[in-house]
Amino acid sequence: MTQGDHSTFSGPSDLHLHSNHSDGTESPAEVVRAALAHGIRTMALTDHDRTTGWREAGDAAVALGMTFLPGIEFSSRHDWRSVHVLGYLFDPSDTALVAETERIRTDRVGRAERIVRSIGRDYDLTWDDVLAQTTPDATVGRPHIADAMIARGIVRDRTEAFDGILHPRTGYYEPHYAPSPLTAVRLITDAGGVAVIAHPATSGRDRMMPVAFFDQLVDAGLAGLEIDHRENTADGKRMLREIAARHDLIVTGSSDYHGAGKPNRPGENTTSDEMVARIVARATGTEPRYP
Repeated sequence: MTQGDHSTFSGPSDLHLHSNHSDGTESPAEVVRAALAHGIRTMALTDHDRTTGWREAGDAAVALGMTFLPGIEFSSRHDWRSVHVLGYLFDPSDTALVAETERIRTDRVGRAERIVRSIGRDYDLTWDDVLAQTTPDATVGRPHIADAMIARGIVRDRTEAFDGILHPRTGYYEPHYAPSPLTAVRLITDAGGVAVIAHPATSGRDRMMPVAFFDQLVDAGLAGLEIDHRENTADGKRMLREIAARHDLIVTGSSDYHGAGKPNRPGENTTSDEMVARIVARATGTEPRYP
């Protein structure tokens, strides 16, 4: 069978799931099993700024008769907005991409330590508490700080943590290094991957990047938009569909599953077979893993 022929995989497809190698609460294999239990037959693991879960997830998926698309969620920033860029089927050894994701991860850890020191002046929380909530491969971030506060009884859950102590308005928040979305898209594309902007229309029009900037992203190699996602607003989805139609972009739908870290469930949004096939056909960096 040829690459891009969607007889090589089966839907439903969920292309945005996280393991405990970033801010999910389950191992890569457990994420795969959760996806299968919710009816998913093709999935992507998209941990933040790292690819260390690919082998475990891919092995588990193939053993269970599923198709696995290696992926990542690349951190970037446009002005004050945090913008996440999903990358699929890129070369994980690409020198420029590896260097940039390492820089992002390193700064995340330093930023997390600074946040914890600040919180620790007012609450009973230490860096060791946070490390106790991580796995050796995880990039330490605010979700792990939230989990440490839960374990300490400071908050009930991640939602309370992010709405309260970890919210920027409280004064404990610090930004971390992140490149422009243009850089993220170019790095993924240059590594043979397929770049898709994750949930680009959350919490109102002012949070969405200007429409003209999407044109620049397309020029840089942007392939698609994640439109069917629980955090995209209805108005935002309509605008995104107009942008996608104008540029003939790939349109995806995904759960953004984090295990117990978020209420999102695998398969609550899915990507059509046609769009998955377009991703596979466009990629040159690495291959899907088929059962």
